[in-house]
Amino acid sequence: MNRRKLFYGWVGIFVGLITTTVLALESPSSSSNVEGLENAIVKVANTTGKAVVSISTEHITKIKTPQRFYFNQPFGSGSPFDREDPFRRFFDDFFGETPGGLQEREFKRSGLGSGVIIDADGYILTNEHVVNDADKITVKLPDGRELKGEIKGKDSRSDLAVIKINAKNLPVASLGDSGSLKIGEWVVAIGNPFGFALDNSEPTVTTGVVSALRRSLGRAVSQNRDYSDLIQTDAAINPGNSGGPLVNLKGEVIGINVAIFSTSGGYQGVGFAIPINNAKKILSRLIEGKKIFYGWLGVTVQDMTEDMAKHIGLSEKSGALVVNTLEAGPAQNAGIKEGDVIKKFNGVPIKNVKDLINIVSMSEVSKKAGVLLVRDKKELNLSVLVGERPQEPEKVLEVKEKAVSWRGLKVEDLSSDLSRRFGIKEKKGVVVVDVESNSPADEAGINPGDVILEINKQPISSVLDYKKITTALKGDAMVKILRGYFLIKEKEK
Repeated sequence: MNRRKLFYGWVGIFVGLITTTVLALESPSSSSNVEGLENAIVKVANTTGKAVVSISTEHITKIKTPQRFYFNQPFGSGSPFDREDPFRRFFDDFFGETPGGLQEREFKRSGLGSGVIIDADGYILTNEHVVNDADKITVKLPDGRELKGEIKGKDSRSDLAVIKINAKNLPVASLGDSGSLKIGEWVVAIGNPFGFALDNSEPTVTTGVVSALRRSLGRAVSQNRDYSDLIQTDAAINPGNSGGPLVNLKGEVIGINVAIFSTSGGYQGVGFAIPINNAKKILSRLIEGKKIFYGWLGVTVQDMTEDMAKHIGLSEKSGALVVNTLEAGPAQNAGIKEGDVIKKFNGVPIKNVKDLINIVSMSEVSKKAGVLLVRDKKELNLSVLVGERPQEPEKVLEVKEKAVSWRGLKVEDLSSDLSRRFGIKEKKGVVVVDVESNSPADEAGINPGDVILEINKQPISSVLDYKKITTALKGDAMVKILRGYFLIKEKEK
């Protein structure tokens, strides 16, 4: 009897728990949470949405094309042959386009994007790629007004721009703090891609969560833009939404929508936005139309692996490994060498390449910064004068390659990687990394992996020595490598 009572007692408790759970799910507090979320989204749409605009651009390209000679149509205007004159086609087919000189024709390319008003006097923040190369900018406000836009400042690396319209007392979006964002936080993406296509010029609103932080887009996508610190969201960001704001439930702008990741051109659940804190750092300069400067070290770096760290004698794989230094660049001038591991920059720990690029980029140009690095298992403190990042760093590296190319030879300073690759034990000289086919060097019998020690009895210890000697050299040259002497003749002109 006692066992039966105990059994029914436990059943009663279990049923009670289930009933309580069901009631809790159906309770007013649960529905009020849903209503609270809906109300927050509606409020964001009604407030911040009023500051989101549609941006239409027009770029005119002038191209010179052959001018055709046209015959009078024998059947008169409006005949079936108006579109394709048989006499003109006959002459074009047999004689080519009839000479008539060149005529200049204009081709118009249109674009569409979004923007967000950040100042009541008409300053609008958007993406640089939305307004880049635009000859004409038209801004449509949510109230239906269309106004001419003028670029005040733009920066391709950050992909941000500020345009200005002639208007007053405009609704303004509040800028928030993207540094406090958390994964899973609700966000609202607002854009105005259909402002010029539909009669209703109000913006579109989509919702989702922050799905990841500090995302990077690959080089194939970003090219020379810095897409290395993006907010990832599953809120739908469709074409035309670029330049619009990503907003938190307080109605604060925490990002500028920049791109979608798609294999089909449509929305597939992954969108990206530039953190608003990144925009804040350069906003005043954009408004003033000033150039944005980015710091630069003049190095190529790579992330550490556990095996590398163990070999170098580090307890962890954090840091950025220096692969190459640009000749006479900021890093080389400061004494940074290939194979060094940068652990701190201006006192900030460097976990990986991304950390180093971000902090160097935001460092003040022409100011000294402290660098803590590890070389030969020992820590070393250096001071580097931060340089200005060139518009196209790749071309700077190309110049370096041309500077060390001579008579079909391309050489590099000896490094641990190159030594392992070619099995080199020599510590002095420069290593041949490429030999142009049918060049004087190729005809002399020099191969990739050879180490050049002397040229005309002048010792070579670095690429700098090699460049100085070969630049001034005329006539045939006796080159000493590890395999012996070789005569590289001067190429006949």
